[in-house]
Amino acid sequence: MEDNNLKQQIADLLRANPDTTYRVEDISDALHYHGSAAFKLIVQELARLEREKIVSVTGEGQFHLDPKARVLTGVFHSNDKGFGFVAYDDELPDAYIAPDNTMMALNLDEVEIEIVRPADPRSDKGPEGKVTKIAEHHYHQVVGEFLQTDDDHGYLGQVRLTDKKLSRYKFYVTNVGLNPTPGEVVTAEITEFPSADHPLAMVGIAKQVIGSVDDPGIDILQIVYAHDIPAEFPEDVMQEADAIPDHVTEPEMAGREDITDQNLVTIDGESSKDLDDAVTVWKLPNGNYHLGVHIADVSHYVREGSLIDQEAFKRGTSVYLTDRVIPMLPRRLSNGICSLNEGVLRLCMSCEMEIDAEGNVVKHRIHPSVMKSKARMTYTNVNKILEAHDDATRQQYDELVPMFEEMAELHKILYKSRKRRGAIDFDDREAEIIVDDSGHAIDIQLRVRGLAERMIESFMLAANETVAKNYYDEKAPFIYRVHETPDAERVKSFFEFLTAFGVNVKGDPAHLRPKMLQNVLKQVAGKPEEAVVSVMMLRSLKQAKYTDQSLGHFGLGAKYYTHFTSPIRRYPDTMVHRLIHFYEDNGITTDSKAHYADRLEEIAVHSSEMERRAIDAERDTDAMKKAEYMADHIGEEFEAAVSSVMKFGMFIELPNTVEGLIHISRMKDDYYEYVEKYLALVGANTHRTYRIGQAVKVKVINVDKEQSQVDFDLVNPEEAPVSDLLPKRDRQSRGGNRNQGGRNRNGNGGGHRNQGNNSHRPSNSRSGSNSNNHRSSNNRNQQSRHK
Repeated sequence: MEDNNLKQQIADLLRANPDTTYRVEDISDALHYHGSAAFKLIVQELARLEREKIVSVTGEGQFHLDPKARVLTGVFHSNDKGFGFVAYDDELPDAYIAPDNTMMALNLDEVEIEIVRPADPRSDKGPEGKVTKIAEHHYHQVVGEFLQTDDDHGYLGQVRLTDKKLSRYKFYVTNVGLNPTPGEVVTAEITEFPSADHPLAMVGIAKQVIGSVDDPGIDILQIVYAHDIPAEFPEDVMQEADAIPDHVTEPEMAGREDITDQNLVTIDGESSKDLDDAVTVWKLPNGNYHLGVHIADVSHYVREGSLIDQEAFKRGTSVYLTDRVIPMLPRRLSNGICSLNEGVLRLCMSCEMEIDAEGNVVKHRIHPSVMKSKARMTYTNVNKILEAHDDATRQQYDELVPMFEEMAELHKILYKSRKRRGAIDFDDREAEIIVDDSGHAIDIQLRVRGLAERMIESFMLAANETVAKNYYDEKAPFIYRVHETPDAERVKSFFEFLTAFGVNVKGDPAHLRPKMLQNVLKQVAGKPEEAVVSVMMLRSLKQAKYTDQSLGHFGLGAKYYTHFTSPIRRYPDTMVHRLIHFYEDNGITTDSKAHYADRLEEIAVHSSEMERRAIDAERDTDAMKKAEYMADHIGEEFEAAVSSVMKFGMFIELPNTVEGLIHISRMKDDYYEYVEKYLALVGANTHRTYRIGQAVKVKVINVDKEQSQVDFDLVNPEEAPVSDLLPKRDRQSRGGNRNQGGRNRNGNGGGHRNQGNNSHRPSNSRSGSNSNNHRSSNNRNQQSRHK
């Protein structure tokens, strides 16, 4: 049996002492593992490390670090107090980097490190490392307002940095390049990074003026440029798009199946303009259902190697930012010839399935076709038909109502089938930020996913699985959407986290099944802790990604999965369509398999990176706009819930999903101690207790829009429940500074980035990118953003 924790401790011990040779007994003593069982485990893990070429064995049977394993590479994650962590292994905890050992690396820099202190097996402290080289800087440009002050040190001026991870640095602009005017928002190329001469300063050249600090929407545009997302299409790409006909021509229909006589409908949000999927359902004589999922054939227009294709690959995905969309394709394609608009001929790629009463796909066909949408339906109207039974709407679409009712029947069958195999249903609340004409946030509304939304999700999932299985069975090189089984150590930590809520999980974390997590969600359904348990569960899972290997989708409980259904918005889907065309035209042979085999991994990796970039930009935009909205409500009181508890305070979430901090320095009614076992803050004298999921009343006391931070104060702390969670010890031994060391909102800098206190804070991105990545519409619905 593998013990990743022991493996980590042995590897870290050897890395911290690279010139030392150890006997097994020496390792046992150093790690405080004793007894015959422990000795056997150490030997097993040493053999594993030897196979991985981390450990070498001498002729005398002793062990030392393999010279090639001395240098570790990873990504540096900075904290605004100067320290950081380096993620250098998918399984092992990150290495803590003290401020003096960072080599002034910036957040997300790729660095080389050495381990200077191994993890302590008797505590939760991870290993400590030292940066020895910055292999590649993450930041190459910055974005911000240009200003001139008395502190410019002879430079032209400064760029005011609003990026949280750069806010402690000054950025000076040289007189080479542009000469901006104060108040203009500029991009600037970094020419000098922090160094021993200027550890908290950078220097660069102003490259582009993107607007004025007072321009409407400039706040979001800064985020776009900060994430290096292309905001405009190059002129030659636009010219190539303009040359594409705006209608289907007769020659293009050759060799395609004509399905224009079918009752095909699109079902999307009201504001959607890029309609890339149409569906139809009918009951077969044998009692089974015919499900047709027909997707815009983007690959027909985005030819491999064309300028449009190169730009689409570069972007990877469309990005949805509150009041705007940065599309992957020029709008002439995304909203025009590739959009399945009502009543017009469109080319599509069809996945037609026969599904039995148990939700099994018993037959299927995947083929190019030509279609015509009968109706441009919205989720609202379909929900009126199926849920509200609205007479006016049902009468308006009376010809289609029977089909919608059969769709609802089929969705119920497919949903039950997914639940039986253990698919995890994260039904997170999601917020839609409403802005006025100037782009200012004026409201935050919760979205409700009705039957129509869930029904379309079921159909898209079925098509994605069917396409993936088809080409896996054919042993053809392909692109898959995968979500691997979580690491046992992370799952174990999550299970320990659950004990604070009295939730016990049966089963071995090392042999996790989706059903086990599904049962956890059942146990907390409807309880105050449901939201935080869902978020913490998501954080224990791996990120979904694209790859050329079929590794299954853990969150969906699916053995085969791909992304076939959104080629207007996602490059991997376009590539999947291109592969389908290629195999149809050339057959699946040794030669045809070789054509794309060596290129798919690069496409998959790049697509995953661009997806991550888009999610980060969306998360940053949402957080900033939520703070902007709350800035108009300073002094107001709200009912809320505790979303996370740490030594330095509590994170609070409002019903509209806005999250903010109550710093422990503001909890002045008592001296509060953090009880880690129960994730609680408990008053030393009053025993007032605050735990995750607890209802509280708060007042907004401060908002920093630039840092996307909201600060709250407790109202009526005397109403908090009391408990006996404090350890039984002499009260005189308690005390200390109420501020608990003056910790800031990011914690005290100790411990480990993926464990301890920091692990209990929910991510700002409520649905993350882990498992529920199925479908997207123009309203940026995160829960269903990936069909």
